[in-house]
Amino acid sequence: MNSNSQALQDIFAISLFGNSGSYIEIGANRPVKNSNTYKLEVEHNWKGYSIEFDDTLKRFWDKHPERKNKVYWANALEFDYAQANKENNLPMHINYLSCDIEPPENTFSALKTVIESGISFDCITFEHDLYQSKKDFNILAIEFLTNYGYKVAVTDVYYQTPNNLFETWFVKNNVNFDTCTFTEWKKKLL
Repeated sequence: MNSNSQALQDIFAISLFGNSGSYIEIGANRPVKNSNTYKLEVEHNWKGYSIEFDDTLKRFWDKHPERKNKVYWANALEFDYAQANKENNLPMHINYLSCDIEPPENTFSALKTVIESGISFDCITFEHDLYQSKKDFNILAIEFLTNYGYKVAVTDVYYQTPNNLFETWFVKNNVNFDTCTFTEWKKKLL
């Protein structure tokens, strides 16, 4: 499995929607390493945009001209997602949302901001950093997204070892996907 993501998030999106999907990436960080959208954009022709607050990372993006989709160097908590969708000729329903900024309370605030802007998604990978957070943003995200018509798809997503639970993945209720653990999901890929 060739993945650029930390925990196969790109493979999750591709397995659901294949080629030519759409994405919004909150927390772009670097353009290739640990990128949830590199493979989507460059190898599978997905359209979308990324948001990154740390503009010192621009120098890395400048070295990757194959990344043609827009990067907004902006604060994800104050960003106008609906306007960005218009600017990028994207609908208000997107295939994939990658939501991963620091600290976890900001990731949760960004999740609420984009959902409350009226944009919906087929799937969402949400980083809650449960392994290091004092507050359970996983439960808060589940409660919030349930009210907007989402269900948990993959639980207990970890990085490197099962002790480092850091994400939960969601799908819209109408997406045919049975809830499973990350370990179970990975076994299905083999």
